Amino acid sequence: MADDAAEPSLFATMSTMRAMRRLRPDPVPDELLDQLIQAAVWGPSGGNMQRYEYVVVTDRTVMAELAPLWKRCVDAYLATTGKYAPEGMDEAAYGRMVAAIEYQRDHFADTPALIIPCYQFPPPRIEEEGLRIYAEALGAEATERMGRIQERFSALAEGSCVYPGVQNLLLAARGLGLAANITIWHLFLETEWKAALGIPEGMNTFAVIPVGWPRGNFGPVRRRPVSEVVHRDRW
Repeated sequence: MADDAAEPSLFATMSTMRAMRRLRPDPVPDELLDQLIQAAVWGPSGGNMQRYEYVVVTDRTVMAELAPLWKRCVDAYLATTGKYAPEGMDEAAYGRMVAAIEYQRDHFADTPALIIPCYQFPPPRIEEEGLRIYAEALGAEATERMGRIQERFSALAEGSCVYPGVQNLLLAARGLGLAANITIWHLFLETEWKAALGIPEGMNTFAVIPVGWPRGNFGPVRRRPVSEVVHRDRW
């Protein structure tokens, strides 16, 4: 039987795991970064293929090279999707969040560590007989539909192998007292990011996660109540 005493600690960790964007420049020891990657590796991986790779950046020179890319991505986000507060979030709260995003942008070169999770499926091994059974199982309409959304399906399949590990990493960071937040803004300039970091062209990147010691306190997250988001048995 699981230790009941562990449950409140886990839930308390999750309930105070806010995106912490203001970081101190103090370095994070390699052994702690290794713990974060270990936590990520423990995450579920579809088919247990374990095709993930993690780029960890701590070198100040490399971080300075990435800072202009980060600024371009953040500016693009704030001018479009991030221009307006999400529905249900008041303008004052959103203003504070934007201020934190701008602080992180302006101090990006001082980020102690970046973690970039990557993943690439192996080439598919599908035989003609398998395709026949696939089409019979789905039916003609669904098979045609899958053909149209195959690119999206593949991206989601890879993401489903990556993001459980990323969540483990974020939980581990919170448990160690480290600030971390997940972003995908780098995808605006993914080609440039991959070139700067020497990531192979065929390897897909799924996030850029700044990590460091927080310039503030962890606190309760603000989320919609469960009663508003649950649809039991059907929508």
